[in-house]
Amino acid sequence: DLHGIELIDSYVFNQAEYIRFNSTVGRFVGYTGHGLKNAEAWNSDAGILGQEQGELERFCKHNTANHYSAILDK
Repeated sequence: DLHGIELIDSYVFNQAEYIRFNSTVGRFVGYTGHGLKNAEAWNSDAGILGQEQGELERFCKHNTANHYSAILDK
């Protein structure tokens, strides 16, 4: 069942995660001062949000079928 699949796109600098996009939440979440500022700006830009949300369909769901069948074959 691939309905519960989610995309998590993390941005890390100097071994510290400062911003994350989670497709279940549908928004960017900042974890540092810089990340909070970027999250606010990126969440207000429909183009950036749409691009991230499209990645779930374009990359995850497309490739998951291939990986899922390979795992089941083992």
